[in-house]
Amino acid sequence: MRTPPLILIVEDNPANLDILKTRLEAHHYEVITAIDGEAGLAMAREKQPDLILLDIMMPKMDGLEVCRRIKEDTSLSFIPIIMVTAKADPKDVITGLEAGSDEYLTKPVDHAALIARVKSMLRIKDLHDTVRDQAAKLEEWNQTLEHRVEEQLSELERIGRLKRFLSPQLAELIVSSEDEGLLESHRREITVVFCDLRGFTAFSETGEPEEVMDVLREYHEAMGALIFRFEGTLDCFAGDGMMVFFNDPLPCAEPALRAITMAVAMRESMGDLIKKWGKYSYQLGFGIGIDQGYATLGKIGFEGRFDYTAIGTVTNLASRLCDEAKNTQILISQRVYVAVEEVVDVEPLDELSLKGFSRPVAAYNVLSLKGGSPAASG
Repeated sequence: MRTPPLILIVEDNPANLDILKTRLEAHHYEVITAIDGEAGLAMAREKQPDLILLDIMMPKMDGLEVCRRIKEDTSLSFIPIIMVTAKADPKDVITGLEAGSDEYLTKPVDHAALIARVKSMLRIKDLHDTVRDQAAKLEEWNQTLEHRVEEQLSELERIGRLKRFLSPQLAELIVSSEDEGLLESHRREITVVFCDLRGFTAFSETGEPEEVMDVLREYHEAMGALIFRFEGTLDCFAGDGMMVFFNDPLPCAEPALRAITMAVAMRESMGDLIKKWGKYSYQLGFGIGIDQGYATLGKIGFEGRFDYTAIGTVTNLASRLCDEAKNTQILISQRVYVAVEEVVDVEPLDELSLKGFSRPVAAYNVLSLKGGSPAASG
C-alpha cells in the first residue's frame, strides 16, 4: 500500500464529491476523483488505488456495475470498496455487498463514520498487501531454493561421475572450476601404474566365491585408499587388475616420483594383506609395472555411463611390465628410471622380451626409496 494511501472517489454530485475529498485530504490521504461510473472504472484500472468510495446512482454506469467489474477484473489487485448512497433500504445494502462492496455509508455522510470506515478498510488493504508481498517473496525463495537444490544435485551428480575415476580432491576441483572440458580428448605425457595379484586366477578357480569376494574387497579398499591419497586417476579395475595414471586430467609435479611413491606404499600395504591371506592358505602375491610416455586421454562410453581412459603405448608397456613382475616387484621402464634415479634404489634386470613389442625392453626393479622403505621379501 502507498504512503500516503491513494483513495479514488467516484461521485457524480460535485458538492458531495468536494465534501468527501476535503474531509479525506484533511487526514493527509491522497485523493483522485471521477464523476461517473465509466470514468471511475477507467481510473481504477489505471491508478489501482488503495481504496474506492463509490456512489451507487450515477450516469453511464451505476456504482453496482462498477463494483462488479472491478471485483471480476483479475488484472486488478485487491481494492476495498465503500459504497456511498442516499438509499438506506437494507435490500440496497445487501445488493451492494453481493456486488462485491466491502463497506457501506449512507448520505449525508457522517464525518466520524467516514474516517473510521476508511481507516478500517485501509488496514485490511495493508494486511492484504503484506500477505501478498510475503507470498511473492516466499514463491521467489522457493524458486531460488529449487534452483539451488537443482544446482547442488547437479554438482553431486558431477562429483559422483568424476569420483569413479578421480580422487575426491581432483573431482571436487574440476567441479568447482566448472570445466569438464578437461575430460575431453587430448594428448599428454603421463605416468601409468598397473598392478594386480599374483596367483589370483588359480585362487579364483579353486576358492569359494565368498572367499574370492572378500579378498577383492580388502584388496580394493587398501589400494583405493592409496590411490586417493596420492591423487591418482583410476582408469579402471577388472577383478584384481588396476590401472592408475598421474599428470592427468590435472597436471601434477613429478608424476613419476608420485607413482613410484604410491607403488612402494601399495607394496607395503599388500605385504600385510598377503600375510593375513596366507593364514587361510591363499597363495597370493602382488606385482606392479610402471611406464611414462605420451597417451591420448578422454571420456569414453555413452550417455549415463562414461569412463575416463588413456590409450597409447605407455599403457601397454606398463601392463606388460606388471605381467612380468614377480611377487613384491615393482618394475619400471627406462624412462621412469631416468625421471626418479636420484631418489630410488633399483636393481637392473636383463632386457625383457614383451608381447606386442618388437624389441627387448630395459627394465628395473625398485628396491626402495632412498632413505625410505626397502622392498618386501617375497
